[in-house]
Amino acid sequence: MRIDASDIDHAAALFDEAAVLLLQLEIPMDAVVAAAERVRRAGGLVVLDPAPAPAHELPERLWTLSDVVTPNETETQVLTGVAPDSPESAERAARTLIERGARAAIVKMGARGVWWQDENAGGFIPAYPVVAIDSVAAGDCFNAGLAVSLAQGRALADAVRVAAACGALATTRSGAADAAPTWGEVEDLLSRS
Repeated sequence: MRIDASDIDHAAALFDEAAVLLLQLEIPMDAVVAAAERVRRAGGLVVLDPAPAPAHELPERLWTLSDVVTPNETETQVLTGVAPDSPESAERAARTLIERGARAAIVKMGARGVWWQDENAGGFIPAYPVVAIDSVAAGDCFNAGLAVSLAQGRALADAVRVAAACGALATTRSGAADAAPTWGEVEDLLSRS
């Protein structure tokens, strides 16, 4: 089965009710753009994880529909030409993503931490100290924590702290779904840091 823009229309009620839509590039681009347009028209936020790293430029329209874009190191380098190996280079890359039209950018640097940037402010959040054994679910858990936090009305800086905790905790377990932390575990890590 192949998803396309017409599928977005068929599920319009779900998109119209969404506070936050988390998108990746694993479905056809016309469906990605249609979903983002639908949610933005209804007043929701669009979080774009540009994964897998795109082989071609993303459509300009997708950049302008994205409230937050969350690339990892590889995706950041593909999209901006900047290798985010320090907070300074991550900031440069984030600013480049904002210049393309995203309202905010979060550059995930794995064990080195995360840089977040919007039009007015930005900052570095070091990685939480955990004993990592498997990073397979870290990015997905980061994005889930970010989306939930934004849906709760948290400010971007606070939402990124929560997201970073979710991603860090996911590395402490093997697997994908089994690695997802509980909200209590996230709150516990945040309270200790």
